[in-house]
Amino acid sequence: MKYDFQKVIGNFKITGRVVSCERYGEGHINETYLAVVENEGVQTKYILQKINKNLFKEVDKLMNNIRLVTEHTRKKIAERGGDPDRESLSVVYARDGKPYYYSEEYDEYFRVYIFITDAIAHQKEERAGQFYQSAVAFGEFANMLADFDASQLYEVLPDFHNTAKRFNDFKASLAADKLGRAAGVQEEINFVLEREKYCKSLVNLIKTGQMPLKVTHNDTKLNNVMLDEKTDKPVAVIDLDTVMPGTICYDFGDSIRFGCNTAAEDEKDLSKVNFNINLFEEYTKGYLSSLGESITQVEKDNLAFGAILMTYECGMRFLADYLDGDIYFRTHREGHNLDRARTQFKLVSDMEKCLDKMKGIVNKY
Repeated sequence: MKYDFQKVIGNFKITGRVVSCERYGEGHINETYLAVVENEGVQTKYILQKINKNLFKEVDKLMNNIRLVTEHTRKKIAERGGDPDRESLSVVYARDGKPYYYSEEYDEYFRVYIFITDAIAHQKEERAGQFYQSAVAFGEFANMLADFDASQLYEVLPDFHNTAKRFNDFKASLAADKLGRAAGVQEEINFVLEREKYCKSLVNLIKTGQMPLKVTHNDTKLNNVMLDEKTDKPVAVIDLDTVMPGTICYDFGDSIRFGCNTAAEDEKDLSKVNFNINLFEEYTKGYLSSLGESITQVEKDNLAFGAILMTYECGMRFLADYLDGDIYFRTHREGHNLDRARTQFKLVSDMEKCLDKMKGIVNKY
């Protein structure tokens, strides 16, 4: 659909004429545009997004999460003498005071952020050290939000990392076996069932109050960190659509799951899939260097295990979707979800063998 961008942007607290507004970036969930607005001869860039209302059904709650988190981080950045407009996502409010604008004409929700200048979100590591710098960024993000009351946040994806529930969902998929696929993947099924003890560990620590409830980003990949285009130093963490209550072990673990795999997530040749302990050390060093004193002992004790748990959980979800007939994750070939599950389980096996060494690295830093 074509939009009247002048009209849309005119509903935000932005003064000036829209010079251009073009599709931008590589995101697949929301429609993202780079808008250039001119006012009295000065041009300013903004990110305009049409929010995916089919995925995010409670936009008001979603945007309230982002409002709360960014207000908190902006305050922390300003207190240390930083530039909140560059070092944090900065919401531009609509003229009615909301952090988004609903267009009755288009029946769509829009939001605007200040454009972060001279920085790039890399889809993959292009230069050595960028993975480390992403760790520094996510550690700093967690540190700034360590004193934030995470219970204020709406669960955009309920039970997203409730591994105990994920395990029960897996057993339901196994029992249903809609396409009769279970007989051909008994080894993978047994791999999941034999590790049931993993599932309640962090969930119970949070439930009993032994592990603090904190803000989690829930998509801690390299491409959600803006790195300075000249120095590669971290500038800001972006894409806050999935900020929710949880534990930092989830975010740390998912970074390791994705970043320490020597092969692609859907590699069919498992001999190429290995857990890179050197990359684990690199990420751990960067993450803990900026997380500082806000980490608790119980979080330290479970940080390395978080990597195993997140990888196991992801593999379990891939396998469940395979059993269900590939209805959740997009697939591009026969057995795609099964290949994905196998890579995750190979990584779990590698990590289990390295767990003591991983814990030692956490203690080191």
